[in-house]
Amino acid sequence: MARSRTLGVGLAAAVLAGSAALSVQASVAVPSQNTKQRTVDVQLLAVNDFHGNLEPPAGSSGRIGTVDAGGAEYLATHIANLRATNPRTVVVSAGDLIGASPLLSALFHDEPTIEAFNDIGLDFNAVGNHEFDEGEQELLRMQEGGCHPEDGCLDGDGFEGADFRFLAANVVRKDNGRTLFPPYRIRSFAGARVAFVGMTLEGTPGIVTPSGITNLEFLDEADTVNALVPKLRAKGVEAIVVLLHEGGAQALPAPYNGCVGISGAIVDIVNRMDDEVDAVISGHTHNAYNCVIDNKLVTSAASFGRIVTDVDLQVDRATDEITSMSANNVIVTRDVTKDADTTSLIARYNAIAAPIANRVIGSITAGITRATNPAGESALGDVIADGQLLATTPADLGGAVVAFMNPGGIRTDLTYPSSPAGEGDGNVTYGEMFAVQPFGNNLVTMTLTGAQIDTLLEQQFDNPAAGQNRILQVSNGFTYAWSASAPVGTKVDLASIRINGEAIDAAASYRVTVNSFLADGGDNFAVLKLGTDRLGGAVDTDAFEASFAANSPVAPGPQTRITLLP
Repeated sequence: MARSRTLGVGLAAAVLAGSAALSVQASVAVPSQNTKQRTVDVQLLAVNDFHGNLEPPAGSSGRIGTVDAGGAEYLATHIANLRATNPRTVVVSAGDLIGASPLLSALFHDEPTIEAFNDIGLDFNAVGNHEFDEGEQELLRMQEGGCHPEDGCLDGDGFEGADFRFLAANVVRKDNGRTLFPPYRIRSFAGARVAFVGMTLEGTPGIVTPSGITNLEFLDEADTVNALVPKLRAKGVEAIVVLLHEGGAQALPAPYNGCVGISGAIVDIVNRMDDEVDAVISGHTHNAYNCVIDNKLVTSAASFGRIVTDVDLQVDRATDEITSMSANNVIVTRDVTKDADTTSLIARYNAIAAPIANRVIGSITAGITRATNPAGESALGDVIADGQLLATTPADLGGAVVAFMNPGGIRTDLTYPSSPAGEGDGNVTYGEMFAVQPFGNNLVTMTLTGAQIDTLLEQQFDNPAAGQNRILQVSNGFTYAWSASAPVGTKVDLASIRINGEAIDAAASYRVTVNSFLADGGDNFAVLKLGTDRLGGAVDTDAFEASFAANSPVAPGPQTRITLLP
C-alpha cells in the first residue's frame, strides 16, 4: 500500500527551473500524530558516472554552466562538509564509478579510483555498464582486491579492493542463477531501516565487450525491483532507495537542479516501479536533474564528480515509512580546501604515470574534434580509422582494405593548445591520445562479404533505439551514401559503397578491421560476429601512436567519406 509522504525538489530547484520544477512537486498529507518526535533524519549523498576523473576535468567537461567543477580532492571535501551536517549519512554511487577513465586511473586498472572512494567513505556503488569494461573477473577483483593477473600492482604495493559494496540486483550469473553482487543492502538509523537496491541498465550487453560477460544475464530494471519489494517488506523494510545506472534528460535549456520536460528511459522504468519505491538515484546519461516522477524522487548528478546530490529523508521509526524527502544538486566547486589524503593519493600515482602520460607521440596542424557533420562523420573519427587501417594493411598484419571505428569509443577531442604538462602547442602527448581512446581494445581483422558490409552499414540506424543512429567512422578510400528518408534496412544503396573508387561486389570477400569491442558484436553490430578468418592485431592506442609517428603533423580528417542524401 502506498505511503503518505511529502516530496519536493527543494527551493533551489524551484528558483532555477521556475514553474517547470514546481509542477513536478508532489505533496501528500503527512500523519499528524507526533510524527516529528518519532522520525529520524537520514542524508544520502549521491554521485554517478565518475569515470575515474580523479583530477579536475578540463574544458566543458569540468564545468556546470560557467562554474568550474569536479576533481576528487574537491569532491572529498564537499562530501565531508555535507556529511558533517548529519551523522546519519550514506554515500552512494549510481554506477560507472570506473571505466572509460583518464590515464591516471586507467593506467592502474582503476585501482586509484577505488582507493580514493575508500577514503571518501563511499558506502554503495550500483554497477554500471562501464564497470564491465574489463569483464566479470576484473570487476570482482575491484571488490575483492588482489593484483592484476597480467600487470600486477603497478604502484608497487598491494591492492585491497573496495571497502564499499558493489550492488547488482539485475545481473545474474548463468552458471548458478545468483546475482553477481548482492542485490541490496539494508541500513538502520536509530531503529529506522532503509534498503538500497543497486543495478545497471538492462541494455548493458549491447554496449560492453560481449566476451567479458558471457556468463552474465542482465534483467529488466523495473521487474527486478518489483520482485524484490515483497522480500524487503517481509523483512519489515518499507523505505526503498534504488541506485540505477540508467537515466534521462531535460528539455533545453536544462537547469542542473530542475526537471524541465524530463524524457528518456528513466521515465518508463520509474513509472513501472512498485509504488513502494521511494527514490531513484539515476545516472548513465551524464545529465543533471532533480525530479519527482510517479510520486518518486528521481535525481542525477551529471558526471565526473561535478555535482553531488544531497537527499534528505525523514523516516518514521515506528513504521519505517519515509514521511518526507527532498533533494538538492550541489555543484562540486573548486573554491574549497583540497582533501589532503586525496591530494596525496593523486600525487603518488601521478609520479608513476607522468613519464608515460607526458611523452610526446606526434603533432597536429589544428584541433581535431569528435563533432560530426550531418552525415555522422567526424574529423577525429577519420583520423582514428586511418590509423587502424595503416596498422592492418600489410598482408602479414591482416591485409585490410577498410577500417571502421565506433563513435562511442572516441571519448574526447585532440586540442591544439599545450596542456599543463608544457609539451607545446600542437604537440600530442600519450596521455592526451589515451584520453581519446581509453578502452585498450585490440584490433581485429576479419573477412566480410560485400553484402555483409552493406548489412553492417544498415545496422547503424535505429541503433540503439528507434530514431537514433550510431554512424561508424570509416577509413580513407571507403565511401558510401545513405538516405535519411529511406526506410530502415534500405538506407544505404549497395551501389554507392566504394573502396578506392571501385564499387563493392555483394558476393566478393573483403578484409575489414574493427576493434575487439565491435568484433564481438558490440553496439549492436551483430553482423561482425559472422566475420571469418580473424586475425588479432595491435592495441588500438598503439595503432594510434604509430599513425602519429608516421604522419605528423596530422591534419583533421576531411569528413567527406560519408554522404547524406535527403
